[in-house]
Amino acid sequence: MALLNFSRCGLSLGQYSVVIGAIGVAVLTQGISKSFPKMASSYVAGSSSVAYVTAPSEDVAKKLAHSLVHQKMAACVNIIPKVTSVYEWEGKINEDSEVLMMIKTRSSCISDIVQLIKKEHPYDCPEIISLPIEAGSDQYLKWVEESVTAPK
Repeated sequence: MALLNFSRCGLSLGQYSVVIGAIGVAVLTQGISKSFPKMASSYVAGSSSVAYVTAPSEDVAKKLAHSLVHQKMAACVNIIPKVTSVYEWEGKINEDSEVLMMIKTRSSCISDIVQLIKKEHPYDCPEIISLPIEAGSDQYLKWVEESVTAPK
């Protein structure tokens, strides 16, 4: 990789820092950062997940959240009020005010969470989606793993 001489371009140190910052952002957004060595971590990428579930009210979301945490299926459930959902259902466009649940759990528990939500949720077809957690605070992710009982 060639070194750039910004002084020849008439850049000040502040402008040089902005250019370097922009190059760093470009590198990260292009996925090139994956080739750089990562800091040591005990977390295994994807071993924890975040599941998203919408509910018709805070009361329903709280009931589901308490059930998930009580049964050790989730370490934490954030309940985010006032989410507007626009969707097509049974041939009609709908717009509803809902609550979004953000469920932190072990990836191995997702199928159990899906079963519980389907059983206890008032919707015929509740939104239940999950994404693996690739990285984060080691301390927090360790707490998630310790708080959730792995399925048998």
